[in-house]
Amino acid sequence: MLHFEIKRYRKAFAWLLAVGMLLSVLPWSAAEGEIPLAEERSQMVRVHLTRLDITDRMDVTLGCDYRMTASDGKHLYFRKGSELAFLLRDGSIYLHYADMSADVGANLLLQRAVTQDAQADGFYLTNYPTLYLGDLQLDLTDGVIRPILHIHVEDYLLGVVPYEMGDSFPLEALKAQAVAARTYALRKQNEQNAFDLVDTTNDQVFKGYLPGSPISEQAVAETRGVCGFYKGKLAQCYYSASNGGQMELVESVWPVKEDFGYYTFGEDPYDVANPLSIVRSFELRKEYSDEGPYVLRRYLSETMGEQMVKEGYDAAPESIRIDGVASAVLDTPNQSGSRLMTMLRLRLRVSARTRSDVAIRVVDADPEEVSLFMQNPNVTFAPVVTLAPTATPEPVYGDFEPLAEEVHLEIPVFPTAEDVFGMDILSNYENEIWTIAETDDAFVLEARRYGHGVGMSQRGAQWMAGVEGKTYRDVLAFYYPGLKLMQYPDLPVQMVQAEEALISTPGPAPSPTPRPTLMPLTIEPADGQFYAAVTEIDEGSSLNLRSEPSMNGKILMRLYKNQKLLVLEKCLEEGWLKVCTDTVEGYVMSSFLTKVP
Repeated sequence: MLHFEIKRYRKAFAWLLAVGMLLSVLPWSAAEGEIPLAEERSQMVRVHLTRLDITDRMDVTLGCDYRMTASDGKHLYFRKGSELAFLLRDGSIYLHYADMSADVGANLLLQRAVTQDAQADGFYLTNYPTLYLGDLQLDLTDGVIRPILHIHVEDYLLGVVPYEMGDSFPLEALKAQAVAARTYALRKQNEQNAFDLVDTTNDQVFKGYLPGSPISEQAVAETRGVCGFYKGKLAQCYYSASNGGQMELVESVWPVKEDFGYYTFGEDPYDVANPLSIVRSFELRKEYSDEGPYVLRRYLSETMGEQMVKEGYDAAPESIRIDGVASAVLDTPNQSGSRLMTMLRLRLRVSARTRSDVAIRVVDADPEEVSLFMQNPNVTFAPVVTLAPTATPEPVYGDFEPLAEEVHLEIPVFPTAEDVFGMDILSNYENEIWTIAETDDAFVLEARRYGHGVGMSQRGAQWMAGVEGKTYRDVLAFYYPGLKLMQYPDLPVQMVQAEEALISTPGPAPSPTPRPTLMPLTIEPADGQFYAAVTEIDEGSSLNLRSEPSMNGKILMRLYKNQKLLVLEKCLEEGWLKVCTDTVEGYVMSSFLTKVP
């Protein structure tokens, strides 16, 4: 039987972690020394907001005063609370505000403006609570609107740390995360590119600022400006969720052209000790009372089928029985000293059986009767069996017979054994660390590691800070032993100065321009149809409704969160559904929907 699990949270760990979190809020010891200052540099980063899935429209509500600069260089000023809609039409961006609309060209920049009664704040997506603490640049690129947020790195971290770790982690672990994320972001600054970062795991998860993560905010504030350096330059502080118990070198994962001497290759007992580190397992029993795991029987059928047929046995999985596993061994590390094994060797006791096919013939002139007879003349049975013409005859099997010798299997771990036993943790990498634990009656395969395994393990940092009582500097020193911490001078956020002549006379109160309301749905479902709602997207994002069940299908419109749909049918294309409302019909990916009454 297939045993597949993710290790669960343990009560003992919860108690230890709670105690550790109390310890970790104490200020770090002065004995650690002051952090030296680094040379001054810009602390603004540009983030491409891909998670918002903006295509032809973006609605924003201003949290402070803003100045908009259009493509022609002309300025417009908007007061706090103004609601603006930007729509793509005829190759230009059109601004809609109150009772006004204007063609502002192929790009624009919204910058926070300093006035007597406005504070540095940001903007919201209309009707959503997430605050984007910065300036907004909109460009037309590849036929869609591209939103780029210009944001101070410390404000950027308020939208990163709560999502890369979160307030369930101890303060000192969050501080280490803040330093690593800050270093990563500033190192990515590049004026030659259209933007520095994207808001997904391709760089770092960024979702804007949402109040409610006080420990994460404290971690950012108490490490403000602190970054990691190596030989006088910003380091590349890679990190992953879990390294599986062994830290990898950068050059073992990616081609490198620089010196990454501040990393280390070695054991990480903290990651292994943390029961929240993801572990997947599969049990191979020494004796089976049933037919044994189907996935293993299927693998034998696929790899040894021809040989079994030559020996007179049926090669289908249902004709193969695993009587027991005599041994299980992992070997062939991918490099010297590594625990990342690439070959699994099994010795199995296997039984198989024969299968005799049958044919159908008509007994007499009556077309309603048929009889079965064996093609093998050496097999005898009842002379006539009658079936309806549409019946399917059952095959005749022999008894299971043990094979004369044990079956020796050599299975590459990546990707074959991972696929056979369902042990893949993250499809981006073929690098899980496999181990085998032998018990009295089984061999238990285990796979660990979520991510590339380079640099800081977030689960290891959690254990170090929460249970071992380590400081963030201890955590960073363990995962980046050659790293030197330095602190950038604090630079204020630069904002434009509002022209008093343009804002001294208040304009008309803005009329709301909310995002489109949800479409009505009054159609009753027919047999096999059901209602579903768009649920698995972020607040402020949208789901594309396409003209065909493919990512290449034309985008008909965007569906917003909680939009109710009637699911008409499941498509042959895996993962796609045909849906409709009272006004539109198209295709969406099923993973973003939830069935509703």
